[in-house]
Amino acid sequence: MKKNVKTTEELTKSPLRPALTPEARENQMIALAENLAEEQLRNGTASSQVICEYLKRGSTKHSLELAKLKEENALLRAKTESLESAQRIEELYSKAIDAMRDYAGFAAMNMEVMEE
Repeated sequence: MKKNVKTTEELTKSPLRPALTPEARENQMIALAENLAEEQLRNGTASSQVICEYLKRGSTKHSLELAKLKEENALLRAKTESLESAQRIEELYSKAIDAMRDYAGFAAMNMEVMEE
């Protein structure tokens, strides 16, 4: 029994469901471009730009650059979390100092009442 597998040509000609967000639309366009590039590479009709793009994507340098970008993103997230944590700690210290001032004032008022 033969499987019903669509070719790239059939996939690109089939109507796509309208995208709900600009990001989804962009992803649809990227998928179509990838399908077209794949078809051109298979048929031997790809332009030199398409060939160079996929050669770059397959290089070790490209994979190292991607890894570096991921690490830089992780570092930025960690710095952001650290700054947010420092702000929360500063707020807690401020509240603690205010509470101690209020307590000191309350204790001083009690001492005055006891002396009378």
